[in-house]
Amino acid sequence: MGTKVLTMLEPLWQGFPPVDPLAVSGSASRTLPARYESVRCARAFTRETLQGWDLDDLFDSVALVVSELVTNALRHAVLAAPEHPDTAPPARLHLMRWSSRLICAVRDPSDDSPVAGEADSAADSAAESGRGLYLVDSFSDSWGWHPLAGAAHGKIVWAQFRLP
Repeated sequence: MGTKVLTMLEPLWQGFPPVDPLAVSGSASRTLPARYESVRCARAFTRETLQGWDLDDLFDSVALVVSELVTNALRHAVLAAPEHPDTAPPARLHLMRWSSRLICAVRDPSDDSPVAGEADSAADSAAESGRGLYLVDSFSDSWGWHPLAGAAHGKIVWAQFRLP
């Protein structure tokens, strides 16, 4: 894993039990073009990666979270902002594995903080959007976000899973 990625993901280590970021036992990353088909590609990439790490049993929960994070990045950051969709900066999916945890992180070019929608009212249960981060919270052990450091614009939204 490159030093640049470790630096960008530094806030992920805050609040976690002590872990050496250089002790990542597996990492995979994929650029996601500015198209909604990228959600399907992210799920396939997640399946292949988890199979390679012998974590097939986690696929359903992890894929749901990855789908929500990628959809949010595309909808609210990548496809929402540019006037010319062909030049939209891409999102990027990172999967990192340690012996006791898996982190899914999606980088996007927006500086706006993610906003979790309410999912417990009757009106919200009929809504087609706004519940993505509620699902992320429900299916992962924890999640959060942070702005990119330095001159880079954007943020990283991440979710953590404890491994069996």
